[in-house]
Amino acid sequence: MLYLKEEIGLKKITFAAVIAASALVLTACSSGGAATGSGDETYNWDMTITVSETSTWWAGAEKFGELLDEKSDGRMTLNIFANEQLSGGDPAAGVEMLTNGDKTFSYNSPIIYSGIDPRFSAITAPFLYADYEEADAAIADGGAAAYEKLTEDLNIKMLGFGESGFRQVTNSKKEITTPSDIAGLKLRVAGSELFLNIYQELGADPVTMNFSEVFTSLQNGTIDGQENPFDVISSNGLMEVQGYLSVWNYVYDPLILGMNLDQYNALSDADKAIVDEAAAEANEFQIKLSRDAEATQLAEMKEQMKVTELSPAQLVAFREALQPVYDRYESKWTAEVLEAVQPK
Repeated sequence: MLYLKEEIGLKKITFAAVIAASALVLTACSSGGAATGSGDETYNWDMTITVSETSTWWAGAEKFGELLDEKSDGRMTLNIFANEQLSGGDPAAGVEMLTNGDKTFSYNSPIIYSGIDPRFSAITAPFLYADYEEADAAIADGGAAAYEKLTEDLNIKMLGFGESGFRQVTNSKKEITTPSDIAGLKLRVAGSELFLNIYQELGADPVTMNFSEVFTSLQNGTIDGQENPFDVISSNGLMEVQGYLSVWNYVYDPLILGMNLDQYNALSDADKAIVDEAAAEANEFQIKLSRDAEATQLAEMKEQMKVTELSPAQLVAFREALQPVYDRYESKWTAEVLEAVQPK
């Protein structure tokens, strides 16, 4: 298994040969203009993910590339880059590249988008969903539509949600079962004001850093711990450098499959349909793969870390401790977006 280390070589996979040196590469055009493609153009597109090639994010992107190739009869080529390699490991810069058309596709968490617009963090509010069933229902009943509007404001076409999963917390110091256990721990958190505020409210010392730096920082003790879903913890080998895992499912983290909106609008109707269909199938594949893998990943982590699964009674104390965060963010999330993502 490949694990994220301090130095990461360039990894790129191409699913179809480029037809010829003169093949048309899709470039940005007016986001408000009519589609100009005739339906027989060829495209060579770049896509990035934030984490490693051993993740379900990569598998979902890989599936997307295969489907684009198949449905377009080889006209659509997808080059996939792990660990935000096109933006120096910085996912926020990667989203900016997507808005500018410097790349065509990405899988990114709404947490990253929230650095641009805090409304994106509404779906990652702590303890919003009790389980996947609640999250699925909310996304189907207004959540996805709300986020499609938000991404369009950034010149991004949202092609549905994939999934990173429910986020957990690991550390090298002690078992976490109460809010007071988090106090004083130096934890790497997702690059979002909301996540900094969550952990500050719990008394931790939260820091942000590019994910590419996390393994080494945990290994050398620069930070005590971090928070991420099972798939990210497992696929990047973080259990090798962490002693404790608390399973508390405190944040549900979907993945936005985004495409530069100008480039999407430039496609013919037939090619838009290909992209839409491939995205829907790839997202469904990635979500199933992620959820199916969780039991195995957790079992493997139990062999390497002390795993504590918090009870409903224990979670109540965390929810109560975070009430000031909820109060502070309601206006930032806006009533419209918050209503769209509420459990149904």
